[in-house]
Amino acid sequence: MHRRQPKLGLIQETLLLTLHARALDAGQPSPILGDTLSADLAGTIDYDFGKLKVKPNLVLTTALRAKKLDGVVRAYIAAHPGCVVLDLGCGLDTRMFRCDPPPGVDWYDIDFLEVVHLRAECLPGRSHLVGADLTSSDWLTAIPGDRPAMIVAEGLLPFMPGDSFQAMTRALAGHFPSGELALNGYTRFAAWAMKYHPTIKALGIKAAQGFDDPHEPESWDAGLELIEEQILTRAPETARFPQPLRALTRLTARSTTLSRQGARILRYRFQSTASSPNSQSMCT
Repeated sequence: MHRRQPKLGLIQETLLLTLHARALDAGQPSPILGDTLSADLAGTIDYDFGKLKVKPNLVLTTALRAKKLDGVVRAYIAAHPGCVVLDLGCGLDTRMFRCDPPPGVDWYDIDFLEVVHLRAECLPGRSHLVGADLTSSDWLTAIPGDRPAMIVAEGLLPFMPGDSFQAMTRALAGHFPSGELALNGYTRFAAWAMKYHPTIKALGIKAAQGFDDPHEPESWDAGLELIEEQILTRAPETARFPQPLRALTRLTARSTTLSRQGARILRYRFQSTASSPNSQSMCT
């Protein structure tokens, strides 16, 4: 079997971290995500995954946030079967294969050019591959702007410098007539603490930014409206976590403030029209 040796920068190398975590989850007797394609893919890559020092809690939270984001994407596609889906900073994520969108959906996997080249080798499929620097909006010219959009930004926020994530969000919301943005939200403390995580330290990466209040992106002048906050310590799947992590997770779930320091999924609606229907955001 041919094994590929990826040549990636430090930020790009994080795609191997999440790939490895999904692969480890798939190998469990009762996986959270069960992404066997990621497990097969990891086996084709010549890389010392052991140096990443991935702990069980990272495997579980990576699998759980991917599962919840998949659910958001599937629900949007079901309601908008002619939409476009953008997976920002896609890495080697197999989300398109897991969600299996119908033919009327155009799926765009977007990442650095070298990542897109690696993805074309490892995961050939029917998605459109776009090599891009997400701190610039030039790449948006390749994306049709006349259809509703489901935009996913998993694990992207802390690694974009300055206010580039906010600027990207404004450009995206202005490009499409309507859509949703789903991301795993990092608090400022969580983003700061990431640089001390053994895995991130092993890669030599310094994470950057986050935000505490899930309503904060509504002030980015992108027309965002928070419609859901999923606090993952309260997800039913945590009942399958091993002890003592399960007990710690249940204890943390009693406090929204503490739970937000861990994994959470934030979902926002946007539309280009001046009027929007009133809605109440959910916190679960």
